[in-house]
Amino acid sequence: MLGALLLVAAAGISCVGASSAAAGKAPVEPVTRPLGAIVPAPASVRPAGSPYTLTAATRIRVDQDAGGAVAAGEYLAGVLRPSTGYPLPVTDDTGRGGILLRLSARDTALGDEGYRLQSGRGGVTLTARTPTGLFRAVQTLRQQLPARIERRTVQPGPWTVAGGTITDTPRYGWRGAMLDVSRHFFTVDQVKRYVDQLALYKINKLHLHLSDDQGWRIAIDSWPRLATYGGSTQVGGGPGGYYTKDDYKAIVAYATSRHMEVVPEIDLPGHTNAALASYAELNCDGVAPPLYTGTNVGFSSLCVPKEVTYDFVDDVIRELAALTPGKYLHIGGDEAHSTSHADYVAFMARVQPVVAKYGKTVVGWHQITGATPAPGALAQYWGLDGTSAAEKEQVAAAARAGTGLILSPADRIYLDMKYDRNTKLGLSWAGYVEVQRAYDWNPAAYLPGAPAGAIRGVEAPLWTETISENAHIDQMAFPRLPGVAELGWSPAAAHDWPSYKLRLAAQGPRLTALGIDYYRSPQVPWETER
Repeated sequence: MLGALLLVAAAGISCVGASSAAAGKAPVEPVTRPLGAIVPAPASVRPAGSPYTLTAATRIRVDQDAGGAVAAGEYLAGVLRPSTGYPLPVTDDTGRGGILLRLSARDTALGDEGYRLQSGRGGVTLTARTPTGLFRAVQTLRQQLPARIERRTVQPGPWTVAGGTITDTPRYGWRGAMLDVSRHFFTVDQVKRYVDQLALYKINKLHLHLSDDQGWRIAIDSWPRLATYGGSTQVGGGPGGYYTKDDYKAIVAYATSRHMEVVPEIDLPGHTNAALASYAELNCDGVAPPLYTGTNVGFSSLCVPKEVTYDFVDDVIRELAALTPGKYLHIGGDEAHSTSHADYVAFMARVQPVVAKYGKTVVGWHQITGATPAPGALAQYWGLDGTSAAEKEQVAAAARAGTGLILSPADRIYLDMKYDRNTKLGLSWAGYVEVQRAYDWNPAAYLPGAPAGAIRGVEAPLWTETISENAHIDQMAFPRLPGVAELGWSPAAAHDWPSYKLRLAAQGPRLTALGIDYYRSPQVPWETER
């Protein structure tokens, strides 16, 4: 049924643009978006009846006793008011019509993030069991409206939502995006901008890579030079920067308001030159190396035998855990080429319990499976299709033993990989990654020998060796990120490139309206605004 509905939706999109395509023009955005023709694809779509049209009289009705519903209603009003010019009051009016946001604890099948959208001539009702589910429903409603709804100035209508019912729950609980703020530093406002972009596609984890050889980006009171000195540069020798604790709290609060959990990462024991340069005693020879502004990897390591190393780790994890309300803390663990295997295993044996001591669950890059992952730990796999069978089996064996997996294959969803040889930004060590390649794989069957039940979800990392401004993020994350979001959210039955590329094409005008200068992949028949 789902596949048929998606084909119907895709047909609706393509028919609208058929005359334009025949004339050699780009497809034009339809007046009413077919129900469910969005990204990520919903789990169940049942078109029926007449559309609903927003007017100047529309009200956003919420239960004032349900704070989550009120917040979602105010957020929705903030999206819709500038472009429609309508007042759209958020009210506890018990009348009929308009847009109703309701929380229903009895809808247990919707889970923590699911929702139901019902639309007809008389109004739209969004139902969820939790405030998070209601927020996800709002993102779906946004995408059902014309793309110009995202603009910040008054636009012409009509503002219609196709009739029918969407019932939707996510495939995976981990749908993440990683932003490397260490190679190049990004301000609080820049991170918030990315959070807003991620929220539209129901991403629920923001992984911040806070330390690396080129920069330490979070203030630690007990080791202040980490930020003031270790954070003073970046790739290419720019000024760098760091987040004060209040800055970090502001990012966490903003992400939380978008129902997104921040997962902080301190990369250990390698990728630590910024820390080693800041404190000589962290080096085995007691000599601090110079700050580093290049892009090579694997040359740095904390001194595993020294006790001061574990004082340092304990202090950093304690302070960072206290700032982070989420469940997870990422300890890196990749490319520790300057740490012997024995030292690496010993280091992880001592550090993982520190994470647990401060109430967090360990996440590490998949190299932690070369040690003994802590109970409940998650390993983030970033290998390639061509990674050795032995390395894949090491990860799969850990998964069979109970370690959960987050999939971030570099030659699939590393957002810093070039699209093709002509791409100006990014790297190509993992190969070229066009839009179809980023989308067209199945997380459940990707890693041989790993149980499908061990897959916790997917995450798209954006490393920033060549990324230093918002425009760079836009070009490299979009349009690949929406496909990763769909892999994480939509049921396996919805996975279909021919259908997806049409739904992605419809995102073009929306991204433009949001001020996102995305890469116009030739693989996608991009729509233009009506």
